[in-house]
Amino acid sequence: MTVLDSRPEMPGEPAGSTDALLTEAGVSMAPVADLGAGRGPHWLDEWLDAHSTDVVAWRRHIHANPELARREYGTTELVVKVLRSAGLAPKVLPGGTGVVCDIGNGASCVALRADMDALPLTEATGLPFASTVDGVAHACGHDLHTTVLLAAGMAFAMAPELPGRVRLIFQPAEEVMPGGALEAIEAGVLDGVDRIFGLHCDPRLPVGEVGTRIGALTSAADLIELRLTSPGGHTSRPHLTADLVHALGTVITSLPALLSRRVDPRSGTVLVWGAVHAGKAANAVPQEGLLRGTLRTADHQTWTTLEPLIASCIESLLAPTGVGYDLNYRRGVPPVVSEQESTVLLRAGVEAALGEAALAGTEQSSGGEDFGWYLEQVPGAFARLGVWSGEGAMRDLHQPTFELDERALLTGTRVMVHTALAALA
Repeated sequence: MTVLDSRPEMPGEPAGSTDALLTEAGVSMAPVADLGAGRGPHWLDEWLDAHSTDVVAWRRHIHANPELARREYGTTELVVKVLRSAGLAPKVLPGGTGVVCDIGNGASCVALRADMDALPLTEATGLPFASTVDGVAHACGHDLHTTVLLAAGMAFAMAPELPGRVRLIFQPAEEVMPGGALEAIEAGVLDGVDRIFGLHCDPRLPVGEVGTRIGALTSAADLIELRLTSPGGHTSRPHLTADLVHALGTVITSLPALLSRRVDPRSGTVLVWGAVHAGKAANAVPQEGLLRGTLRTADHQTWTTLEPLIASCIESLLAPTGVGYDLNYRRGVPPVVSEQESTVLLRAGVEAALGEAALAGTEQSSGGEDFGWYLEQVPGAFARLGVWSGEGAMRDLHQPTFELDERALLTGTRVMVHTALAALA
């Protein structure tokens, strides 16, 4: 495994310092209800009972100090310090952000993954621990994901014995295509791993419920950027130039329609434009134009055919217009496809952690998630963790007002722990 050693001790910082627990002197942190309390194992119950306020404090610190993709230095340092305080040996990934840490011994190894990066959004929740970084916010719940995995690791460190190894993967750069998972895999985080599991916040599910699904859970998501060029000219003489705006309009309206006749409609393939730019003057044919959009599909086989199909369709559409063009097609992430046996193990973990009533179904979404890259390499499964309080509006992901119920920190921790135990057993 190609990883870097964790950051050395800072001058004056004792080994195993617990400063990273972030529970400030004189500041009381109200405990959150543990919906799975008493369900065992005893070392998990004891650890959560003693440290639930620490878990909340970690999450609030990460939330208040969000970091964009590949800049998660502070979050990485926090994770390393906390894990080392339990006598563990975390390693920083080669890019300088992200952490991998093995716990336990044995040939069997189950990986648990959490993403760490924030979004380029301005938070509008009004929370007392809202983002302190202008234009950056944890509006997708990665602060919870990181905290849940950190708490699970700390609880595992207290276990008298584990039936194998648990590998914690704190992954940077999930929010950018094609995702930090590829760099983590290249660094060797899946070496020796038998199965991998992960979860994501779902504000449509109440806290205490966990959604699972055998098969595709998310969609592939690619980025299309098309630049057009023209000699330009006066709008009174479009026949003497190449009408760039008309060509843009042709692609905008005709490419999605053409795809609907070239791709199996059962694949859930959809092209949506998000940005178009061309010209300023009403009476001038512009010389340059730009079109950007996302292309998503729920079917893995269809995903493999889309890039050449898009290139062929665009060439056909623009050939009669006379404009020049440059297509930048960026493949994003594959669909997250939960393998059957791994999903059965995940569901067993959910039931052991929270009870049978916690099990919920979930639909395949058109969103992208780079966890799919791990599942291209090893079997595994992905869950949707309920974070809605059950009262008030459901604040959606990637919105400045996104909020979550902090009880999900403990339910998520229990699900991760029990899923790993079920897989190792």
